[in-house]
Amino acid sequence: MEGPITTEQRLRLIFMGTPEFAVASLDALLRSGSNIIAVVTSPDKPAGRGLKRSESAVKKYANEKNLKTLQPEKLKNPEFIHELKSLHADLQIVVAFRMLPEIVWNMPPMGTINLHGSLLPQYRGAAPINWAIINGEKETGVTTFKLQQEIDTGNLLLSEKIPIGENETAGELHDKMKIIGANLLVKTVEGIANNTLKETPQPLLIRDQSSELKLAPKIFTETCKIDWTKSVEEIHNFIRGLSPFPGAFTHFDHKILKIYRAEKEERTTLIKAGQYETDKKTYLRFACSNGYLNLKEIQLEGKKKMMMEDFLRGYRT
Repeated sequence: MEGPITTEQRLRLIFMGTPEFAVASLDALLRSGSNIIAVVTSPDKPAGRGLKRSESAVKKYANEKNLKTLQPEKLKNPEFIHELKSLHADLQIVVAFRMLPEIVWNMPPMGTINLHGSLLPQYRGAAPINWAIINGEKETGVTTFKLQQEIDTGNLLLSEKIPIGENETAGELHDKMKIIGANLLVKTVEGIANNTLKETPQPLLIRDQSSELKLAPKIFTETCKIDWTKSVEEIHNFIRGLSPFPGAFTHFDHKILKIYRAEKEERTTLIKAGQYETDKKTYLRFACSNGYLNLKEIQLEGKKKMMMEDFLRGYRT
């Protein structure tokens, strides 16, 4: 026999998301008993050599759970807006999705909430996980907030801090954050449903820090090129902040070399920054401004990703 229906189960929820990060949140909401009446995700896209239509991670999960799925090309499409209104949602939830027009985020009576991968107001933008590591932060977190017109500026609901390990990559932090964030989202929905959550406007300034607000803009290919004149610490953070995607890169033997893991050696170098040393068996290290970075996991253009020892065993310049 099923238990009594709780307040949060009676709320009509629409979930919006696309990548695997969002699947953890959708799964946690369903497991909590939330009433997901529809899922909005990106349209299928051609991928691979055969350009076969590829479904988003959220769509695949939604299909497994027999959830109604909407895939609008444009979020202002009149047909999509009409269908969204016809669902009569109480609340919309956004996790790793596109920027919503006001006609969409302002539609439900309880508004739209978003899960963001930082401790807002720090690291507003598209790549908060990457930039927190690139900037050498020792902790970050997840935040739920109400959507407003300006990106990532809405009233705060709940947040939770997450420590960042010294050698932790963006991929590893992503996997940890998606679970913590999913649980925080469930708490947020329950708090909204039970009217126990208080909205807090985001501060304009960070009063307990001397630095200004840090942003997390989208990362482009040109962002990922390594500047070897920087310090060992800065480049180490840069590499792990872009690992495993899109990957920090340099040039090696006239080819692009992506670096996913490296170890720091802070000591005097005998070669110029950007030059490398290798014994052709166990190590390949690049000089920085104040030491070396020993490359541990790499991918040379046209080759698969591999550990350095395996690479040196088979590579001849």
